[in-house]
Formats: sequence, C-alpha cells, structure tokens
Amino acid sequence: MTNKNNEPRPIEDTIECIEALAQIVKNNDLGRIKISTEDIDIVIEGKRCPPPMPAAPVPVMPGIPAAPAASPSAATAEKPAEQVSGNIITSPIVGTFYASPSPEKPPFVKVGDTVNTGDVVCIIESMKLMNEINSEFSGRVAEIYAKNGEPVEFGQKLMRIE
Repeated sequence: MTNKNNEPRPIEDTIECIEALAQIVKNNDLGRIKISTEDIDIVIEGKRCPPPMPAAPVPVMPGIPAAPAASPSAATAEKPAEQVSGNIITSPIVGTFYASPSPEKPPFVKVGDTVNTGDVVCIIESMKLMNEINSEFSGRVAEIYAKNGEPVEFGQKLMRIE
C-alpha cells in the first residue's frame, strides 16, 4: 500500500486496517469481505452459522404422537434429513442469483459437477455489483436450490455439496 507520495506505508498501518476489517466482519456477522487494490488483495471470512433447516424436523415429530401416523411421518422426516446431508452453500448477501457469468455462457456448476474449495459456483448481483460466490467445500453438487435470475435473501440456501 502506498500513500500520496507513493512511499510505502508502514506495515503496522496495513495490519491495523486488516484488524479493523476483521472486527467489522465479526461485529456484523458477515460471511466474507474482499478488498482489492493495485498492490494487495485482502479476503476476510467470518464464521458461518449453520442453516436453520435441521431444526424444522424436530417440531414435526413430537406433533404426531399416534403410532399409525408415526410410521409414514418417520419416513417423511427421514427424507428431509437425507436432503440436508452434505454441506450447504448459503447466500452471504441479499441480491439476484445468477448461475452463469452471462446469459450466453454455460452455468458455473450443474448438479453432479465436482467442485473444489474456492471454485466460483454462482454470482449474486447486489446494488449493481456482481459478487462471485465461491464454494467453501469440496465435493459433488447434489442440489441447486436457487433459480437463475431470482432474488435471494441473506442466509438462503443456494446449493448443497456432498
């Protein structure tokens, strides 16, 4: 990093800036922040909260105590558990989900594709900015929840990686 006189800034200033950014990520429960200049790229990733979906089957099971209904209910309750198996990529921001870099290009990933940690899996447009979403996991794309061109919310499930 340089100042107005094109002299290198002391490393302490850079470390102080990085620590301040990390504190902002932590205080605001942000998933990730990326800052790029001509000289450096800084990426700070915060802790991810587990998706709230696993909690949904718990209230369903106590709600149906009858023995005859419990068998079909138990089979139904197991299917969502299977669907939730694997790692879920969630939206770090509110915006519009795009599966490909442009309408005429193929999607970044399809169900069945293998991805590695750091691979771009989609784009979320937010406030006219195209934000590449990278996989936090390695594995096979088992399911894509979001539809191309549709709005997504913060924390919404985008895809499942097995």
